[in-house]
Amino acid sequence: MASWFGGLGSGIGQSLGQVGGSLSSLTGQISSFTKDILLEGAEEVGDAATELHVSNSRLREIESINAAQKFENERLKKVCSDLEEKHEAAELQIKQLSIEYRNQLQQKEVEISHLKARQNALQEQLQKVQTAAQSAQSGAGVLPPAATSASYVPVVRHSSGFEGDDMDFGDIIWSQQEINRLSNDVSRLESAVDHWKQIALSSKAQGKDDAEQSEIRKLQNIVKELKQNLSQEIDEHQHELSVLQDAHRQKLVEISRRHREELREYEERIEELENQLQQGCVSADAMNDSKISEQKKSAQSLEGGKVEELQVVKDLEDEIRKLNHKLSSAKEENKILLKEQELAKVEKIQITQEYENLKSDFSMLQNSVAEQDALLKEQEKKLQSKASLPEDVVRLQQALLEAENEIARLSSLNQEGLEKELTSAQHKNENILSAYSEDQNSELSQLRQDLERKEHELNESIAERETLIAELEELDKQNQEANQHMITLKEQLSKQHTETDSTIKQLEFVIDLERKKVSELETEKMETIKELNSQKEKLSQCSCALNDLHISKQQLQDNVKDLQEQLRKAQDCNLHNKKEIGELQQRLKEREEELSVSLSKLTEKSNRESNYTCQDLILKEREVEIAKLQNDISENKQLNEDLKKSLSDLRTENGKLIATVEELKQELSDAISEKNKVCLEKDTVMEALKMEKRQLESELNQTEKRLLEQAHKYKQTIEELSNARSMDTTALQLEHERLVKLNQEKDFKIAELTRSIEQMEIDHQETKDMLTTSLGGQKQLTELIKEKEIFIEKFKTQALQVKQELEEYRKVSKKQDVLKQNLEEKDRSLAVMKEENNHLKEEIERLKDQQSRSTPVVEPKTLDIIIELESEVTQLKVIKNNLEEEIEVHKKTIEDQNQTTVQLQQSLQEQRKEIDESKFLCEQMNVTHERLSLEKDEEIRNLQKTIEQIKTQLHKERQIIQTDSSDLFQETKVQTLNGENGNEKHDLSKAEVERLVKGIKEREMEIKLLNEKNVSLSQQIDQLSKDEVGKLIRIIQEKDLEIQALNARVSSASYRQDVLCLQQQLQAYVVEREQVLAVLSEKTRENSQLKTEYRNILDMVAAKEAALVRLQEENQKLSNRSENSSQDMSRETIQNLSRIIREKDIEIDALSQKCQTLLTVLQTSSAGTDNGSGGVNSNQFEKLLQERDKLKQQVKKMEEWKQQVITTVQNMQHESAHLQEELHKLQAQISVESDSNSKLQVDYNGLIQSYEENEKKLRSFSQELAQVQHSMGQLHNTKDLLLSKLDLVTPSVGTASTFSQLPGVQCSAPEVLSDESKLLQKELEQLKKKLQEKDSTIRTLQENNQRLSDSVATASEIERKNQEGTESEMRQIKEKHDILQKSLREKDILIKSKSDQLLSVSENLSNKENENELLKQAVTNLKERILILEMDIRKLKEENEKIVARSREKETEFRALQETNMQFSMMLKEKEFESHSMKEKALAFEKLLKEKEQGKTGELNQLLNEVKSMQEKAVTFQQERDQVMVALKQKQMESSALQSEIQHLREKEQRLNQELERLRNHLLEMEDSYTREALAAEDREVKLRKKVVVLEEKLVSSSTAVENASHQASLQVESLQEQLNLVSKQRDETALQLTISQDQVKQYALSLANLQMVLEQFQQEEKAMYSAELEKHQKQAAEWRSKAENLEEKVVSLQEGLEEANAALDAASRLTEQLDIKEEQIEELKKEGEIRREMLEDVQNKLMNLMNSTEGKVDKLLMRNLFVGHFHTPKNKRPEVLRLMGSILGVKKEELDQLLSEDQRGVTRWVTGWLGGGAGSKSVPSTPLRPTHQNIFNSSFSELFVKFLETESCPSLPPPKLSVHDMKPLGAAGASKTGSIPSNSQMQDSAVSGISRRPDTNPFLAPRSAAVPLITPASSSGHLLMKPISDALPTFTPLPVSPDASAGAVLKDLLKQ
Repeated sequence: MASWFGGLGSGIGQSLGQVGGSLSSLTGQISSFTKDILLEGAEEVGDAATELHVSNSRLREIESINAAQKFENERLKKVCSDLEEKHEAAELQIKQLSIEYRNQLQQKEVEISHLKARQNALQEQLQKVQTAAQSAQSGAGVLPPAATSASYVPVVRHSSGFEGDDMDFGDIIWSQQEINRLSNDVSRLESAVDHWKQIALSSKAQGKDDAEQSEIRKLQNIVKELKQNLSQEIDEHQHELSVLQDAHRQKLVEISRRHREELREYEERIEELENQLQQGCVSADAMNDSKISEQKKSAQSLEGGKVEELQVVKDLEDEIRKLNHKLSSAKEENKILLKEQELAKVEKIQITQEYENLKSDFSMLQNSVAEQDALLKEQEKKLQSKASLPEDVVRLQQALLEAENEIARLSSLNQEGLEKELTSAQHKNENILSAYSEDQNSELSQLRQDLERKEHELNESIAERETLIAELEELDKQNQEANQHMITLKEQLSKQHTETDSTIKQLEFVIDLERKKVSELETEKMETIKELNSQKEKLSQCSCALNDLHISKQQLQDNVKDLQEQLRKAQDCNLHNKKEIGELQQRLKEREEELSVSLSKLTEKSNRESNYTCQDLILKEREVEIAKLQNDISENKQLNEDLKKSLSDLRTENGKLIATVEELKQELSDAISEKNKVCLEKDTVMEALKMEKRQLESELNQTEKRLLEQAHKYKQTIEELSNARSMDTTALQLEHERLVKLNQEKDFKIAELTRSIEQMEIDHQETKDMLTTSLGGQKQLTELIKEKEIFIEKFKTQALQVKQELEEYRKVSKKQDVLKQNLEEKDRSLAVMKEENNHLKEEIERLKDQQSRSTPVVEPKTLDIIIELESEVTQLKVIKNNLEEEIEVHKKTIEDQNQTTVQLQQSLQEQRKEIDESKFLCEQMNVTHERLSLEKDEEIRNLQKTIEQIKTQLHKERQIIQTDSSDLFQETKVQTLNGENGNEKHDLSKAEVERLVKGIKEREMEIKLLNEKNVSLSQQIDQLSKDEVGKLIRIIQEKDLEIQALNARVSSASYRQDVLCLQQQLQAYVVEREQVLAVLSEKTRENSQLKTEYRNILDMVAAKEAALVRLQEENQKLSNRSENSSQDMSRETIQNLSRIIREKDIEIDALSQKCQTLLTVLQTSSAGTDNGSGGVNSNQFEKLLQERDKLKQQVKKMEEWKQQVITTVQNMQHESAHLQEELHKLQAQISVESDSNSKLQVDYNGLIQSYEENEKKLRSFSQELAQVQHSMGQLHNTKDLLLSKLDLVTPSVGTASTFSQLPGVQCSAPEVLSDESKLLQKELEQLKKKLQEKDSTIRTLQENNQRLSDSVATASEIERKNQEGTESEMRQIKEKHDILQKSLREKDILIKSKSDQLLSVSENLSNKENENELLKQAVTNLKERILILEMDIRKLKEENEKIVARSREKETEFRALQETNMQFSMMLKEKEFESHSMKEKALAFEKLLKEKEQGKTGELNQLLNEVKSMQEKAVTFQQERDQVMVALKQKQMESSALQSEIQHLREKEQRLNQELERLRNHLLEMEDSYTREALAAEDREVKLRKKVVVLEEKLVSSSTAVENASHQASLQVESLQEQLNLVSKQRDETALQLTISQDQVKQYALSLANLQMVLEQFQQEEKAMYSAELEKHQKQAAEWRSKAENLEEKVVSLQEGLEEANAALDAASRLTEQLDIKEEQIEELKKEGEIRREMLEDVQNKLMNLMNSTEGKVDKLLMRNLFVGHFHTPKNKRPEVLRLMGSILGVKKEELDQLLSEDQRGVTRWVTGWLGGGAGSKSVPSTPLRPTHQNIFNSSFSELFVKFLETESCPSLPPPKLSVHDMKPLGAAGASKTGSIPSNSQMQDSAVSGISRRPDTNPFLAPRSAAVPLITPASSSGHLLMKPISDALPTFTPLPVSPDASAGAVLKDLLKQ
C-alpha cells in the first residue's frame, strides 16, 4: 500500500513536470510561430498560386501543431483523472485497513477478557481443592498459591500501543495528503509565476542593459535549480515514507500472526488441562502420589519459568539499550539537519543580499520607465515567496523525518507491549498448569469418609500446618523480592518511557509549528491568489470597457457616415419637394420647436431607422399626427430622462451630430421662407395630399408600434445597464474621468511640444549657422596637430612616471590584501578553537557528572580541574572584553582621523594628495592589522595550550573513572550546577549582545545617511532620463494619433449601400491595420533601439565631457594653436561629411532612377507577354545584361569609395579617441576649456551619430521601398491575370448571343443557347465581383503605400526633431554637469572615506557576529539541556508519586489477601469442629440405640442432657477461640503497618542525609568558586593595567601621527592657494581668448555664407545633371518600347531563319557552355514564335468568323432591354433612348430628328406599329442598314447607364425601377457587341486573346483575314462613360477593317494606347 502510495506521489510529480514542460513548449511554439509570421509578412510571394500554396502549408502545419497540443492536453487530462481515481482508491483502502485493524483489536480484547474470566474461575477451583487437600498433601500443595501470588501482575492494556499506532498512521496519511496538496499548489504557483514573468518580459522595454538581463537569467537559473532539487528531495522522501510504511505493515502482520499462534497454543493447553481434570475425576485415589510428583515437577517448571522470565527481562533491557542507541543516533541526525537548515538560512541571507543589490541596481534604471515598476515589484514578491518556499519545504521534510522516527519508536513500544503480553500469557499458562488439581473436587466425598478414619492424624496435620505457615512466610519474602526487582525494572522502563514521551511532545510541538506555518503560507497564498484574481478582474473590466469604447466609437463613426448619406438624400428630396411643401408653412411655424426636439430624440432612439427617406412625408404627417406626437413626445421625454443617464458618455460625440441638425434647421427655415410664396398655388394639391395622408397614418401606426417595441427594448436595456452600472459604475466613471483628464493633459502636452519643437528648430538653425562658420578654420588645425604631437611625447614621459607610481601603490595594496587574508585565516582558526573549547566544556560537564557519580576520592581532582578550566574561560572573556575596548578606542581614533581627513579633502582636489592620504591610511591599516594579527596569534597559542592541558587531563580522568553508579539525587545536583553556570553565561552573553546591538545601530545610521546621499544623486540622474522618457511618450502619442487617423480613414471608406462590398473592405482594412500595426511595432522597436543608443551616447558624452573638462586646461595654455587646429579639424570633418552626404544623395537618385526604369521595363515586358507579342530577342537580352553588369560595376565602385570614406572617418574617430585618452591620462589636473571647443566637439560627435543613424534609416527605407515595389508588381501581375480571365469570358457570351440569331437555326436551338447564356451571365457576374474586389485591394494597397511614405516622412521629421531636442538637452546637461562635477568630487571624497570606515567596521562586525553566533549556539544548547533536565526531574517526581501510590495499593491488596487467608483458616477450623461434633453425635446415637435395645430410657435422657450441655460448652469454646483469633489477626495487621511506617521513616532519613551531603558539597563548591573569582579578578586587574600602559603608548603615537598629518595638510593648503592663483591667471587668459574667438566666429560666419552660395550653385548643377539623366532614361524607355514592338516582326524573321539556326546548332555544339545556353534560349524563342503564330492564325480565323456572323445583326436581348428601359425612363429622357435604338437599327440622324420633332404620338405609333408584328417577326431577323456616322448624345443617358451598371454590380439591394432579370442580359449584350467597352487597353488585349481560345466557331461562315479593332483610342483622360457621348465613343455595331491589316498592327495600336 505505502510503496504504491509513494509511487503515486512520484507519478503525480512527474505528470506535473510534464504538464509544465508541455505548457512551456506550447508557449515557445506560439512565440516562434508569431515571430515566423512577422518575418514572413515582409517577404511576400510572387504569384497568387504560390501564396495560396504557402498559406495552405502554413495552415496545415498550424493544424498539426494544434492537433498535437490537443492530443497532449487530452493525454494529460486522462493522466490527471487516473491519478485522482488512484488517490481516492488509496484513501478508501487505507480507511478500510484502519477499520479492520481496529475491529481485530477489539476482538483480541474480547478474547483476552474471556481468558481472564476463565483464569479466575480456574483459580477459584484450585483454592477449593487446596483447602480440601491440605491434610492429604504435605509439601506439594504449598507451591501453587505462591505461584499464583507471584504471577499476579497487573495486566497491561493491549489497545494502547495499537491505538496510538493507528493514530500515527492516520497522521502519516494526512501529512502525505497535505504534502501532495502543497506540491500541487507549488506547481500551480510556479506556472502563475512563469506566466507573469512572460508578461513582464514582454512588457519590458527592450532598451535595458545586457548586464541586468544576464543577472536576471542567473537568478532564474538558480530558481530552476532550486525547484529541481526540491522535486528530487520530495520524491526521495516519498520513497522513504513508502519503504517505512511497508516495513510497518510487515511488522504488524508478523505480530498479529505470532499473537494468533500463541492464542491457539493457549487454547490447546486449556483443552488438554480440562481433559486431564475429567480423567482425574475417575482415577483420583490411585493418582495421589503421582499428583504429588507432578506438583513437584510443576514447581520445578515454575522455577524454570522464573529463570526464563529473568532471561526475558534481560533481553528487554538489551532491546531498551538498542532503542536508546537509535534515539541518540536520531538526535544526532536531527542536529545535522538543524545545521543544514542554518546553512540554508545563511545561503538564503546571502541570496537576499545579492537580490537587494540587484534591486538597488534596478531602481537606478527603472525610474526611467515608471510603468514597469509595478510588474517588477510583483515579480520580486513572487521571487521572495519562492525563496521562502524551499525553506518551508525543508522544514516539512524535517517534520516528516521526525514523524518517521516517531513511527519507529512507537513500533518498538508496540513490540515491548506484545512481549509483556507474552510474559503475562506465560504466567497464565503456569497458573493453568498449577490449576490442574481441580479434579480434587470429585474426591471431596471420599475425603469426608476418610476424615472419620483419620481423626487421630489431626495433631500431625496441625504440626504440618505450622511448617506450612513458615514456608508461606518464606515464599512471601521471595515474592516481595521479586516484586521489588520488577518495580526497579518498571522504574527504568518508565524513565525511558518519559524520555520518549518528552521527545514525542517536542516533535509534536515542532509539527504543530510547521502546520501553523503551512496554514500561514496557505493564507498568504490564498491572499495572493485573491489579489491576482482581483487584478485579473480589473484587467478584464478594463479590457471590456476599452472594447465597449471602441465599439461605441465605431458605431458613432458609422452613424456619422449614415447621417451624412441621409443628409445628401434629404437635400436631394428638399430640392425636389420645395414646390410641394408651401401649404404647411403656418403649421410648421407653430410646431418647429417640437419637431426639432422630436427629430433629435427619434434619430437617437431608433438607431437612425428613419433614414431621412422623404422629409416631405414627415412634414405631411405633422398636420394630422400632432396630437399623437405630443403624447409620444411626453412618453419619449420620460424615456429620454432614463436614457440621458446611460448616454451621458456619448454626448460629447453627439454634439457634432446636433450641429449638423442645426444646419438642417437653418436650411429648413430658408426652405420655409421660399415655401410661403408657393403656399397659395398648392391649394389644389390638398386633395391628393389627403389621400397620401391616410397612407401615412397607417405608416405612422406601424412606426408607433415599432417605437413602442423599441421603448420596451430600451427599458430592458436600461434595466440591464442599471444593474450592470450598480456593479461597475464607480470603476467606469473613475476610468472615464481618468481618460478625459489624460486627453486634456495630452492636448496640453501636444501644444507644449509644438512650441518646444519650434524652439528646437530655431536652435537647430542657429547651431547650423555656427557650424558653417567653423568650416573656415579647419585648415589651421592640421598645423596645430603637429605641434600637439610634440606635447604628447612630453606628456607620455609624465604618464610613464605616473604609471610607475601606480604600480608601487598596487604592490602596497597587494601586501594589504595578503595581510587581510592572514587576518581572516586567524579569525577562522579562532572560531575553530572556540568551537573546540565549547566541545571541551561539554566534555568537562560530562566528566563532572561521572565524577559526582563516582567515588568521593575522585571529586577533589575534578573540582580542581573545573576550577582551572573556569579560570581559563574567565581569562578568555577578559581578553575578549579588552579586545572590544581596544576596538572601540580604534573606532574613536578612526572617527577623529576621518573628521580631519574630511576637512582636508574639502580643500584638496588633486590626485597626488589623495594618493598621499591613501598611503597614510594604508600604513595605519597595516599597523592595526599587524597588531590584531599578533594579538590573535597570542590568543590562538593560549587556547592551544589550554586545549592540550584539557586533553591530557581528560585522558587521566578517563583512566581514573571506571565505575558508574546511577543515583538520581546526584544527577539532580549536577543539573542544578549546570543550570547555575548556564545562567551566569547567559547573563554575560546578554551584556555582550546589548553592546553589539548598539554598535550595529550606529552603523545602520551611517549606512542610512550614505543611502540618502546616493538616492539624491540617483534622483538628479533620473530627472535627466525622465525628460527623455517624456519625449518618447510624446512620440508614442503621435503614433497613437496616426493610428487613430488611419482607423478613421479605414472606417470612412464606404461603398454606399453594398453590404458585401463593405464586408470585403472591412477585411481589407483589417489586413491594412495589421500591416500598419506591424510597421508600428517595427518603428517602436527602432525607437527602443534608438533610445538605447541615445542612452549609450549620453554615457559616452558624459565620459567625453569629463575628458574634455580635463583637456580644457591644456587647451587654455595652448589656446591660440589649439583653436586654430580644432577649427581646421572641424572644417575637414564637415567637408568630409558634406561629400559623404552628396555621394549618398547621388546614390539615392541613381537607385530611384534604376527602380523607375526597371519598373517601366517590367510593365512593358508584362504588357508584351499579355498581348501575346512574341519573345524577346537574344541580342536585346545581351545588351540588358551588359548594361546591368556596367551598373553593378558602377555600384561597386561607388560602394568602395563610400567604404574608403567611412574608413577615413572611422580612422579619424579612432585617432581622436586615442588622443583624448592620452590627454585624459596625462592632464588630469586641467579643469576648464573654452566653450567654443566643447560645443564644436559635441556637435561633431552628434553629426557623426546622426550620419550613422541616417545611413541605417536609408538602408531600412530602401528595403521597405523594394518590398513595396515588389508587392506592387505582384499585384499588377495578379490584376492583369484576372483581367485577362475576365476578357476571355466576355467574348464567349457575345458569340453565344450571335449564334442564337443565325437564320438557319430552328426553334429548339434558342432555348439551349439561352440556358448557356444564363450560365455565362452568372460566371460574368462572379468575375465582375472578383474584379471589383481586386480593384478594392489595389486601392487599399496604394493607400497603404501612401501611408507608409507619410509615416516614413513623419518618422524622419520626428528623428530630426529628436536630434534638435538632444542638442538642446546636451547644452542643459553640460551646464548641470559642471555643477554636478564639483558636488560629485566632494561626494566621491566623502564616499571614499566612508567606504574605508565601512570596510573596517564591517570587518569588526563580522568578527563580532561570529563570536555572537558561537555564544548564541552555546546559550541555546545550555537552555535546551536545562529544559530537558527540568522535564526529566518533573517526570521522575511524577513517577515516584505513582510508584508510591501503587505500593500503597499493593499493601492494601496484600492485607485483603491475608484477611481472606485468615477467613479460610477459620472456615477450616469450623468444619473440623463440626466433624468432631458429628462424630460425638454418632457415638451418642450408637449409645442411645444400644440403650434402646437395652430399653434404658432414663439413661438416654441423661445422656441427651449431657450431650446438650457439652454442645453448649463447645459453642462457647468456639466463640472464645474465634475472638482470640480475630484479636491475633488485628495485632498482626497493626504490627505490619508499624513495620511499613518504620521503613518509610528510614527512607526519609536516608533522603535527608543525602540532601545534607549534597548541600555540603554545594557549599564547598560555592566557596571554591568564590575564591577562584577573586583570583581571576586580581589577574584581570593586572592585565588591564598592562593594557592601559599599551594604550597610552598608542595614544602618544597616534597624536604624533595627527600632528604630522596636520602639518602636511597646512603645506597642502599653501600649495592649493598657489594653484588657485595660477587658475585665476588662466581664467583671465581664457577671457582674452574668448574675445579673440568671437571675432573669429564672425569671420567664420562670412565664410559660411560664401560656402552656402557655392553649395546652392552646386545643387543647381546637380539638378541640371539629374534632368539630363532623366531625359536620357526617358529616351531609353521609348527605345525599349520601340524594340518591344519590333520583336513581333523579328519573330517572323526567326521563322525564315529556322534552317540556318538548325545548321548553326550543329556548329554551336563545339563551342563553349555560354553558346549552349544561348542556343537553348533561341530554341525556346522559336517555340514561342510558333505558338504565337498559331495563336495569331486562330485569332484571325475566329475574328473573321465573328465579323461574318455578327455583321448586320442586332441582339434580341439588347433590343428587349432597350425597349423596356424606354418605358422605365422618365418622360424627359425617352427621346435619348429612341435615338440610341435608331442608331443601333441603322436609322439616319435626319430621319430620327424628323420623327422626334413630330408629336410624341407619332413615335409611339411607329414604335407600336414596329412592335405590332412582333409575333410574326421573331423567327426572321431584321437586317438594319449600317450607319454612316455616329450620333451625338447628351450626358444624362451616360449617367443613367453608369447607375445601371452600379446597380448591376450590387445585386443585394433592391433596384430602383428595373428588375435584375431584365438588366443582366443588357450587360451581356453590350459585352457581346462592344467587347464590354473596357476602360483599359489591357482588357481589349485580353478580349482578343480570349476570342482566340474559344473553339466553338461556326464552320459554315467564311473566314476574314482582318482582326477588327473594337475601340479607337481615346485621347482625353477620364472614364468614357462619365463623358457625353461623342465621336470618340463607338456604336454597338462592329467597324470594318481592311483585309491588309494583320494582328501585329492591331497589337501595335493597342500598345500605343
